[in-house]
Amino acid sequence: MEIEEMAVCDAYRIRPRIHRDDRGAFFESFRAEEFTQVTGHVFQPVQTNFSVNHRNVLRGMHGVVLPPGQAKYVTCVRGAVMDIVLDVRIGSPTFGGYDINLLEPGPGTAVFIPDGMAHGFISLEDDSCVSYVFDTPYVAGTPFEINPFDPELGLPWCLADDDPVVAEKDLRAPTLAQAVELGILPTYAQCVAHYGRQLV
Repeated sequence: MEIEEMAVCDAYRIRPRIHRDDRGAFFESFRAEEFTQVTGHVFQPVQTNFSVNHRNVLRGMHGVVLPPGQAKYVTCVRGAVMDIVLDVRIGSPTFGGYDINLLEPGPGTAVFIPDGMAHGFISLEDDSCVSYVFDTPYVAGTPFEINPFDPELGLPWCLADDDPVVAEKDLRAPTLAQAVELGILPTYAQCVAHYGRQLV
């Protein structure tokens, strides 16, 4: 696998090596030892979810408070989505920064989103199916949302001519600045300690 750090520190883009023949294609989507060696993160899956999305559905920006935190490994197994990872860790060198990836089943690109980040995507095709593999189970009351249309963030959603389909909770979510004031976001130091890594 080709594993590279994204524009937000501690998040990674994973591109598999695809083996093709007259039957089709085969690739490894995740290999724990290689992933940990490159990233320093130990990722142990405990829950897998799927979402199926109509074209122009926007889900995000979502995170989980610390504790318990929730790292995720995200791929698109059908259709196509434009995926955004947003650094909301207070004190992070890339706080408020984001990175974008086109996720499709053919290339098999995945993104690893560590604890403390917010994540979202917009579906570019009908019936797009996204796989989320988590390192902690869902705990009611721990997710948080950041408004995907926060004007100060200016996230570059690839919007169609019609309005995107967005959950009411996401439209009502606080901006990043409001979330800081509300005290719902983790600090960079908390996250690094949770990762088991040292502050540089």
